[in-house]
Order: sequence, then structure tokens, then C-alpha cells
Amino acid sequence: MSLTNTTAEHGEQVCHDIQTEPDMRARVDAFDWSTTPLGPRANWPSELEIVVRQILDSSFPKAIVWGDRYTTIYNDAFIPILGNKHVALGRSFADIWSEGWASIGPIAERAYTGIPTYIENFPLIIDRSGEEEQAWFTFCYSPLRLADGTVVGMLDTVVETTNTVRAQESLKLVNQELGHRLKNTLALVQAIAVQTLRDAAATKQMESFSKRLGALGHAHDILLRQDWSSASLLEVVSASLEPHDPGGQIVVEGPDTAIGSRVAVALTLMLHELCTNAAKYGALSTPEGRVTLSWSIDDTHLSLSWAERGGPLVSPPSRKGFGSRLIGMGLGRSSVVDHRFEAGGLYFEMRSLIAELAD
Repeated sequence: MSLTNTTAEHGEQVCHDIQTEPDMRARVDAFDWSTTPLGPRANWPSELEIVVRQILDSSFPKAIVWGDRYTTIYNDAFIPILGNKHVALGRSFADIWSEGWASIGPIAERAYTGIPTYIENFPLIIDRSGEEEQAWFTFCYSPLRLADGTVVGMLDTVVETTNTVRAQESLKLVNQELGHRLKNTLALVQAIAVQTLRDAAATKQMESFSKRLGALGHAHDILLRQDWSSASLLEVVSASLEPHDPGGQIVVEGPDTAIGSRVAVALTLMLHELCTNAAKYGALSTPEGRVTLSWSIDDTHLSLSWAERGGPLVSPPSRKGFGSRLIGMGLGRSSVVDHRFEAGGLYFEMRSLIAELAD
């Protein structure tokens, strides 16, 4: 396993020209290879000479591991990852990284059977400064072959991702704290509303308000798990419908795709209103009722429909309330919404531009 960075504290490696003295090309040329399993350089196979020149010409961290003794040759960009292990020319790769060999040895053996392995953010505890440290790496072990196809070694190409992984972990903690505070805020808003609307006439409105806050909280829970960047359309749909469908009356049909945080919230609130209305007046108000929620995605649009059947006869409401306005908004400004009250129940259809799903 090889590791690299160009910062003073083992940060992420940056791909640019690296000037490290003394130059590894000079070290490789001056090294007495006759003291290693590779033998005198004059006797090296041409394939080894070629790959050595290639890594020494590269500013991306690379190491050659050659032969059954895992003899190691590396370039300038590989030096920072070695830390106090440098100079390690001619040593066994297994010896250089003995503290992590139980983890990376099987991966190296796999490369020696001719099978490459690429791994992202691989965790390792290493000792490159006199004490153990937790680090992460993205690397590829790929076989090195002679002209006849025989595998005689492997090429280790690597970048350290320790800073990235730690930053992601810190961001996750921040997001969890943000989610916790958001839930507290929603609970406070609900408490204020309850105290403000305490009279009997407002009880029904307060119930609707509380349920909408709950739906909003569900949407935020999903976004929190995705670092607030995007969410799975199927996951949002499932979480939105689950509280309203204990009897399995809703059939869901459609492909998954990523949607942005704004669209996730809008979809959650829209589905909450459709479910609430269906439970009060439509197909979900009777055990025989059924709902089919389906959607399709083409190059330009998401087309979604909500079709109720088997419920009581429905008719347009006498007035348009806030819930109806939420449904009519769809997923945003590009949404075209149509709904009609048919004999079998409500039919709702919406088309929205794919380009706006990432919002």
C-alpha cells in the first residue's frame, strides 16, 4: 500500500510538479541493485526498465512492487507518504508497510494473480512518523507483466484522502446537530401555534398544521441522511406515504432518481396533502379503495400521476384551501398540474422539467 500527500500534515496529494531533494531518479540510478532480489540493473528485463522510467517521469504518487520478494521502487511524489520510512528503495513492500500488511497483503496477492483492485477511502492504521495514525487512501493495485503475459509484480497508484474523509465526518456531525436544532425549532413553532390557537374553533386547523409540520420533518430527516445535498425520489415517496398507508392500499410505480432538497420538501408536502385528502374523502377512507402513484422520466420531464379508485363518490371542494394550493403548486414553477374528480375518485397529474429536479 502506498500513500501520499504534499502538505506538512499529510493532507491530500495535489497533482503538480513536486521538487524533492535528492531526486528519486538520481537515487534509483545510484542505488546498488545487486544487493536486492532484482539483481544488477544491467540484467533487468526491459519491461521493468520501461515502467521504472514511466513512474519517475510521473508527478502522481506511484510505486513499483516487483518479484516474489515485493522489491519496491517509487517516485518523488511517493516520498511524503513514507514519512520516516524513506529511503525505502529495494526493500520489501510487505516490510515497509508491515503494520498494515494484514489488510493490504491480500490485495497485493490479488494483483499478483493478474486481478487489479481499485478501492476508495480505504482505512489503514500506519506508522510513518514514529507513532500510529489513522489514515485513508484511494488506490489501485494493478498487475505488471512481462511481454509473454506473466505477472511479475504490481503498480501501486495512490492518493491520500485522510483530510477528505475527516472533513466528511465533521460535516456529518454538523448536519446531525443542524437536524437536531431544526427539529427543536419545528417543535417550538408547533408549541407556539398550539398556545396561539387554543380556542375550539381553531382545533381543526391546528391539527392540519401539526401534521404538515410532521411531513416537513420527515423530508428533513431524509435530507439529513444525504448531507442536505440530494435525496432519492423513491425514498422520499416511501417516507411520505408510509404514515398514511398502514393497509397497503397505495401502489407505487416508477424509477428512482436523485432530487434536490427543495424538490424533496415540495414533493413531501404535496404527497402529504394528497394522502390526507384521500384519507378524509377519497380512496383511503374505505378499505376497498386503492391508489396508484406512478411516474416516468424522459429526457426533459418527470410525469407523475395519482389515481384513486374504489372510494366514495367525490366532487370538487366548495372552496380552495391551503392544501389544495400546495397540491396545485406541484414541484415548483415549471410544474404543470391537472386534477379532476372522476367517478372512481381523484385523478391528479403533474409534469415537471427534469432540469429543476436538482433544486
